[in-house]
This record gives sequence, structure tokens and C-alpha cells, in this order.
Amino acid sequence: MVLGFFGLGTGYLIYGPQELFHAPRRDAAVDRSTGVWGIFMPGLCQLLAGVYLFVGLTWFQVFQDKALFMAALAFSVYGIHWFALGWNRYRQSDARPNGGMSVAFVIISVLGMVVFFGVGAWPVGLLFAGLTAVYVAEFFASVPIGGRTSSLAGKTMALGEKGLGLFHIATGLWLMYLTFATTLNITSGYSLPGG
Repeated sequence: MVLGFFGLGTGYLIYGPQELFHAPRRDAAVDRSTGVWGIFMPGLCQLLAGVYLFVGLTWFQVFQDKALFMAALAFSVYGIHWFALGWNRYRQSDARPNGGMSVAFVIISVLGMVVFFGVGAWPVGLLFAGLTAVYVAEFFASVPIGGRTSSLAGKTMALGEKGLGLFHIATGLWLMYLTFATTLNITSGYSLPGG
């Protein structure tokens, strides 16, 4: 799980400042760079974590915690969707279709909150609360409410992008904490929450 936490956290900490502060400013070179980062850090790291968990849960049955099924599902689909996000950024594709994607990912994020808060794993439940906020903001950053050319649509999309950046940074920092806690708990016998 630590691989998935770290990969997504890194992606969020790359994308978040750009959305919130417009730093660095987007251009073709920056989009290619962030696209590659999006594919390989959050994309590949999460997909590997998800496949590993699914294989361990189903083929080899080495994991017994049923909540790990939700983790396997989430890591897999979030990883695959980051391949698309990274590729679209790399190619400077239109981001408006992300609005539809965000609806599906709000649903899976809420499902993750229900599962992890339900089993008492509040640090991971809190992660899914952050993910829910990310995808709600993604919707408003992507969908031109009020029409493509209206000033209302522009303001809603700008606020959505700022919110997306803020939630990317906050959730990315929480993911770094989960990476830290999990690693220390496993390697050094700590008992930090969320590890």
C-alpha cells in the first residue's frame, strides 16, 4: 500500500501547486513533463499496488483483511485513470471530459470512506474524504457551468481549479504522512495511526 500512497501523493504534490498557484505556468514543455510524472508516479505506482493486492487477495489468498479489497479496487482504478490524466496532459488534450470521470470517482471515493470508516481505519477513511473533495473540485474545474463563454462559467472553472489544487496539496501531504507512518510501523515497530 505504501507504494500507492507515495505515488499518488507525489502526483498530487506536482499537480496541486500548478493548479493553485499557477506555478509553473502551463505551456507545452510543462504539460509534457507533468504528463510523464502523472503516468509514472500516481499511475504506475497505484496500478502496481492494486494488482499486487488483488493477486494476494484472490490468487494466493495471503491477505485476510476484507477492507483490502476496497484498497485493491481503488489503487487499480485510480492508477489506470492517472494513465489517462497524464497522457491527456502530455498531449495537451481538452480537460472538459474529466467532468464525467469525476462523477464516477466521487462515487468510488465515497465508497472508500464508507468501507474504511466502517472498519475503524479512520486515517484511510480520511484519505478517501480528501479524494472525494478532489473529485468534486475536478468536476467544477472541468465542466463549464452556465455555458462555455459566460463569465459565470469562467469563474466557476477558475474556483474549481483553485479548489482542485488546494485539495491535491492537502491530500498529497496526508498521503506522505500515510507513507511515513506505514513505513515506520512496518520497519521500526512504531504504532502510528494509519500505518
